[in-house]
Amino acid sequence: MSTHDTDGAATLRALQPQHRDLRKAIPEVYAGFGALSAAAFADGALDRKTKELIAFAIGVVEGCDGCIASHGQAAARAGATEQEAAEAIGVTFLMHGGPATIHGARAFETFRGFATAESA
Repeated sequence: MSTHDTDGAATLRALQPQHRDLRKAIPEVYAGFGALSAAAFADGALDRKTKELIAFAIGVVEGCDGCIASHGQAAARAGATEQEAAEAIGVTFLMHGGPATIHGARAFETFRGFATAESA
């Protein structure tokens, strides 16, 4: 998988068999991670949309296509707008500098693909 992937759906499809194989080898670890994820993204003082935008931005800083795709899709499903995604990416420029301008632009295209799919 390329580090310049902007087709989030394709990224997620490509990762499915890899995750499936690893999940079979370490099911307890995946179950624990799933429980942690559910707790971290549960509505609280911050709603799920905000938490997904934070995770999306962290994916930009880390340059992680899978994270960008997963959390971009989840943020769009939670009702995040293109402007909210853009502003979250904008914070990554401050925190991570030049590399975030590259990963951020790619992430914005990924998010836009999911947002378009959600509004259709």
